[in-house]
Amino acid sequence: MSGHSHARTVRHQKNITDQKRGQMFSKMARVISIAVKEGGPNPETNTKLKVAIEQAKGFNLPKENIERAIKQATGGAEGVNLEEVLFEAYGPGGIAIIIEGITDNKNRILGEIKQIFNQNNGKLAGSGSVKWMFERKGCLEVQTGKGRYKDRKKEDLELLVIEAGAEDIYWHNDLLDVYTKPEELEKVKKNLEAKGIHTESTTLDWVAKEQVELDEKNKEACQKLFEALDENDAVQEIYSTLKI
Repeated sequence: MSGHSHARTVRHQKNITDQKRGQMFSKMARVISIAVKEGGPNPETNTKLKVAIEQAKGFNLPKENIERAIKQATGGAEGVNLEEVLFEAYGPGGIAIIIEGITDNKNRILGEIKQIFNQNNGKLAGSGSVKWMFERKGCLEVQTGKGRYKDRKKEDLELLVIEAGAEDIYWHNDLLDVYTKPEELEKVKKNLEAKGIHTESTTLDWVAKEQVELDEKNKEACQKLFEALDENDAVQEIYSTLKI
């Protein structure tokens, strides 16, 4: 099991522009706002907010920005009415794609997303067309190439992670993705911490059941599509079946 999360790919890029960083901060603030409005401002009783805060920290969103987003969402002032949206689509080479977004205008984002796909050799699909190719999973990311894990054998770390309750794991370079059932995400994270394993990020992902390998030309076309989608302020996350 493995997944391609475009946001995590962006987060691990070394040379992120100030504009891109600011865009990511705005997107994370919207995720927090949605979570607060759904379940209240206390992350101890609002799991969605807790995950949103952990995700924001993974993108180095400053503490004051997180607190401001929570405060604004609980202020009760009349403001923009945000809602979550999900689109299913096919990309270059026939890969399946799920796009998550937050918007104040569903019709506008639908038109914008449709145009991006039309310009990048892809097409939107009906509800349920590709979602069956993915599973909803909690994902904890462990960076093993530094700090206390640097000299630890992969096999030993894998054993500890499985003992902590992981359903599955996936290595990419020095990063270890630990997959859990969505409802067990926080429990597994606490178990990992009890074993001295620090997680870099906590997210709820759509994880591809099977990956699709494409030639370089189609891979480049997919990357161009992902970047175009990511430039849209309403797009929060992009998942695909593309094998990296």
